[in-house]
Amino acid sequence: MSLIEALNWRYATKKMSGQAVPQEKVDQIIEAARLAPTSSGLQPFKVLVITNPELKEKILPIAFGQHQVKDASHLLVFAAWDNYTEPRIRNAFAHSSRERGAADDVVSDYEVQLTGNMTTRTSDENFAHAARQAYIGFGVAIAQAALLEVDATPMEGFNNAELDTLLGLKERGLRSVTLLPLGYRAEEGDWLVNLKKVRTPLSQFVIEFN
Repeated sequence: MSLIEALNWRYATKKMSGQAVPQEKVDQIIEAARLAPTSSGLQPFKVLVITNPELKEKILPIAFGQHQVKDASHLLVFAAWDNYTEPRIRNAFAHSSRERGAADDVVSDYEVQLTGNMTTRTSDENFAHAARQAYIGFGVAIAQAALLEVDATPMEGFNNAELDTLLGLKERGLRSVTLLPLGYRAEEGDWLVNLKKVRTPLSQFVIEFN
């Protein structure tokens, strides 16, 4: 399928069959998220992969009983940095320098400026920025899943604070942003599966300045 065909095929699956997604496909979906663009290349988010049935059961009430969490083959949690700090920014730039064969202890003017700007903002402002970067990876992962004909249900509807506590994210300097259950649709019992995909008409979606 082309990307457009895949996006027309996909929908927010309401009931999953429990069928396992091959690990190679899960790996491709995660790799797509890893390769997604982020501001200044900082990649200020992580992807947690949950397959443990007992843990998914614990997450179910945190996600307000959305059964895709439990019935999914893999549950992905996108979690963003809780703040931008000088060491985190320095590590990101140093890693980039090493990978490109440059000295990793050289601090560029851009890095100094970026660090100065980010470390003077509040942690909530910085988390909001990092969360927006996580959403880019989240969207790319959804598109990759569709290309592989893996069903996915984007979720914001969960208690972030409770999930952060359950997964110990505060200790990792992270805060949860979104959930992405991966699996295969159970057509029987899914009220949305056969409904027409509806989006804003292109004529109303695009505003052109010629």
